Amino acid sequence: MRHPSALLAVLLVVGCSQPKFDEPAAREELLFGPTAMRIHPVFTQVKDWADDSRPDGIEVLLEFQDQLGDPTKAAGTVRFELYTYRQGQPDPRGARVVNPWYASLLTTHEQIARWNRTSRTYTFQLTCKGIDPGKPYVLTAMFRSSTGGRFFDRVVLEGQEAPVAPSTQPTTRPGVTTLP
Repeated sequence: MRHPSALLAVLLVVGCSQPKFDEPAAREELLFGPTAMRIHPVFTQVKDWADDSRPDGIEVLLEFQDQLGDPTKAAGTVRFELYTYRQGQPDPRGARVVNPWYASLLTTHEQIARWNRTSRTYTFQLTCKGIDPGKPYVLTAMFRSSTGGRFFDRVVLEGQEAPVAPSTQPTTRPGVTTLP
C-alpha cells in the first residue's frame, strides 16, 4: 500500500456522511403536492343554494392532482372569472360578466370549510345575481400556490334547459280507459 493514510481518509469521509433528515420530507412533498388543477367539469354549475327557484351563482368544485394523478390538497389563493361564451372562437371568452371572485386556502379553517371528503375537491359558491342558467358561460380559475407555483383552468358551462312545467292535460284521451 502506497498511501494507506489517503485511503483511510477517503473511507472516513464516505463512511461518516449522514443523510439529511429533511431530504425525504422534501421529496415526499414534491411527490404528493399538487402538480395540476382542474375545475370539475361535471359538478361545477349554476346553482340555486337559497332554494328560492332562482339561481344564486355558480358552485365550483376545484380539484388538484399530484404527479400520480390522484386528488390532493393545496394551499394558496384562487381567482375566478366569469365570461360570456363566444361560440366557434379559438378563445371562447367573451366579455367579463362580473368582477373576479377571490378565495383563500391558506389557513386550516379555510381548508376545513372548503374541503369535500367525498369528492376530494374544494367547493366554492360564487354569488352572481342575475345569472341566466339558460346561457353558456366560460369560467376560469387561476390558483397561486403558497410555494409559488401557478395553475390555470377554464371550463365552458353549458346553458341548462328550462324545466318543463307539468302538463295539466290528462295523459289519456277522453273516453278511453286504461286497465290496471
